[in-house]
Amino acid sequence: MSFDAGRLQEVLRNADQICSRAEVEQALDRMAAEITPVIGDQDPLLLCVMTGGMVPASELFTRLEFPVQLDYLHATRYEANVGGRELKWITPPSQSLKDRTLLVVDDILDEGLTLAAILDYCREQGARAVYSAVLVEKLHDRKPEALEADFVGLHVEDRYVFGYGMDYHGYFRNLRGIYAVAGT
Repeated sequence: MSFDAGRLQEVLRNADQICSRAEVEQALDRMAAEITPVIGDQDPLLLCVMTGGMVPASELFTRLEFPVQLDYLHATRYEANVGGRELKWITPPSQSLKDRTLLVVDDILDEGLTLAAILDYCREQGARAVYSAVLVEKLHDRKPEALEADFVGLHVEDRYVFGYGMDYHGYFRNLRGIYAVAGT
């Protein structure tokens, strides 16, 4: 979608807010409280999955009150907006994952193929333990059976959602609520 300010404003105006800022903040607080006893004493490395994971990872990172390092990775299965089978690395993590406890943070668990491939990669690199955290998990049956995020902030209907890191054609990742495109 090319930039069309009028169309973007129309999408936002007609969108349904499905989670308020306060609800998202509560979910992030709860996630941090759940994560702390699991990895707080293990010298963890938080891996932010770019680009969507940037907002939830930073929000979650500042809520973790234990020593934790931060890195990021950028991998995709999307070539020209079409999902592919192979993971394409744009930027692998800069730190060694060997013998580390990892917390991989992404914005959404939808079908989960990219996240599953990233988690497999982390294990192949010799990580001691690999945990996943997503701000949003969509409720549907298209995920691989064995894939579940270890920490989930919110569950949402199977709709096109955006805000808090999730995008609408590259826009609206910056919104402080979670919205669903009208009619989806």
